[in-house]
Amino acid sequence: MLSVHQVIYERSGGAVGHRLLFGLPSLLLRTTGRKTGLRRTHGLIYVQDGDDLLVVASNNGDPAAPGWLANIRACPECEFQIGRTVHTAVATVIGPADRSYARRWELVNARLFGLYEKRQRAMTRRIAIVVLSSATERR
Repeated sequence: MLSVHQVIYERSGGAVGHRLLFGLPSLLLRTTGRKTGLRRTHGLIYVQDGDDLLVVASNNGDPAAPGWLANIRACPECEFQIGRTVHTAVATVIGPADRSYARRWELVNARLFGLYEKRQRAMTRRIAIVVLSSATERR
């Protein structure tokens, strides 16, 4: 479903697609491929945390982390689009050892009605949270 949603979001230039089912906000995350150097776009649900946005590298419960997470680790400078507005950002990957992880995990898990916690219990890898700190905005 997210892949169809992403296509609509991209093709409409952001006019359609910011809200998913149940009113969940989504963004388009644009990363640089660590091997190819090509731009990659990923439709993701996000949660606001003060001035930052949080996205979760759950990969729909897959045992392997999503490819975009490796891209972010290799090149934390990225872009995200909410509606028609594009932001440049710096991404920071946090895991359970980070002091802010537990608080942020509660935020993202509550926003998705406990789904992330359910996914976490079903896998051995710890799900990372990516903090997007916006640097600039353009339309």
